[in-house]
Amino acid sequence: MKNGIHPENYRMVAFKDMSNEDVFLTRSTVNTKETLEVDGVEYPLVKLEISRTSHPFYTGKSKLIDTAGRIDKFKNKYAKFKK
Repeated sequence: MKNGIHPENYRMVAFKDMSNEDVFLTRSTVNTKETLEVDGVEYPLVKLEISRTSHPFYTGKSKLIDTAGRIDKFKNKYAKFKK
Protein backbone atom coordinates (compact mmCIF):
# COMPACT_ATOMS: atom_id res chain seq x y z
CA MET A 1 0.00 0.00 0.00
CA LYS A 2 1.08 3.55 -0.62
CA ASN A 3 1.99 5.64 2.40
CA GLY A 4 0.21 8.90 3.13
CA ILE A 5 -2.97 8.33 1.09
CA HIS A 6 -5.25 7.09 3.88
CA PRO A 7 -6.94 9.44 6.37
CA GLU A 8 -5.63 9.55 9.93
CA ASN A 9 -8.76 10.90 11.66
CA TYR A 10 -10.73 7.67 12.21
CA ARG A 11 -13.05 7.73 15.25
CA MET A 12 -16.01 5.76 16.56
CA VAL A 13 -19.28 6.84 14.90
CA ALA A 14 -22.88 5.73 15.55
CA PHE A 15 -24.89 4.78 12.46
CA LYS A 16 -28.68 4.71 12.97
CA ASP A 17 -31.09 2.93 10.61
CA MET A 18 -34.14 5.20 10.58
CA SER A 19 -36.49 2.48 9.29
CA ASN A 20 -36.08 0.23 12.35
CA GLU A 21 -34.13 2.38 14.85
CA ASP A 22 -31.15 -0.03 14.88
CA VAL A 23 -27.86 1.58 15.97
CA PHE A 24 -24.38 0.22 15.36
CA LEU A 25 -20.93 1.64 16.06
CA THR A 26 -17.95 1.52 13.75
CA ARG A 27 -14.87 3.55 12.96
CA SER A 28 -15.29 6.24 10.30
CA THR A 29 -14.00 9.60 9.08
CA VAL A 30 -17.45 10.92 8.10
CA ASN A 31 -18.29 14.50 9.12
CA THR A 32 -21.56 15.02 10.97
CA LYS A 33 -23.18 17.68 13.13
CA GLU A 34 -25.50 15.42 15.13
CA THR A 35 -24.58 13.22 18.08
CA LEU A 36 -26.13 10.24 19.82
CA GLU A 37 -25.53 8.84 23.28
CA VAL A 38 -24.91 5.07 23.36
CA ASP A 39 -24.21 3.37 26.70
CA GLY A 40 -23.41 6.71 28.33
CA VAL A 41 -20.90 7.77 25.66
CA GLU A 42 -21.67 10.44 23.06
CA TYR A 43 -20.79 9.61 19.44
CA PRO A 44 -21.18 11.48 16.13
CA LEU A 45 -24.40 10.29 14.42
CA VAL A 46 -25.02 9.29 10.80
CA LYS A 47 -28.63 8.54 9.83
CA LEU A 48 -29.26 5.80 7.25
CA GLU A 49 -32.45 5.00 5.34
CA ILE A 50 -31.53 1.33 5.03
CA SER A 51 -28.85 -0.90 6.52
CA ARG A 52 -28.01 -4.57 6.91
CA THR A 53 -30.78 -4.96 9.51
CA SER A 54 -33.54 -3.68 7.22
CA HIS A 55 -32.38 -4.54 3.69
CA PRO A 56 -34.52 -7.30 2.11
CA PHE A 57 -31.44 -9.14 0.82
CA TYR A 58 -30.09 -9.63 4.35
CA THR A 59 -33.39 -10.08 6.18
CA GLY A 60 -35.03 -12.39 3.65
CA LYS A 61 -38.22 -10.33 3.85
CA SER A 62 -39.70 -8.28 1.08
CA LYS A 63 -40.25 -4.91 2.71
CA LEU A 64 -41.23 -1.74 0.88
CA ILE A 65 -39.52 1.42 2.08
CA ASP A 66 -40.54 4.49 0.11
CA THR A 67 -39.53 7.67 1.89
CA ALA A 68 -39.77 10.06 -1.05
CA GLY A 69 -42.83 8.78 -2.94
CA ARG A 70 -40.65 7.46 -5.76
CA ILE A 71 -42.78 4.37 -6.34
CA ASP A 72 -45.98 6.40 -6.71
CA LYS A 73 -44.25 8.78 -9.13
CA PHE A 74 -43.05 5.83 -11.20
CA LYS A 75 -46.50 4.21 -11.29
CA ASN A 76 -48.17 7.48 -12.30
CA LYS A 77 -45.60 8.15 -15.00
CA TYR A 78 -45.96 4.74 -16.64
CA ALA A 79 -49.68 4.18 -16.04
CA LYS A 80 -50.41 5.47 -19.54
CA PHE A 81 -48.60 2.45 -21.04
CA LYS A 82 -50.86 -0.05 -19.27
CA LYS A 83 -53.21 -2.00 -21.51
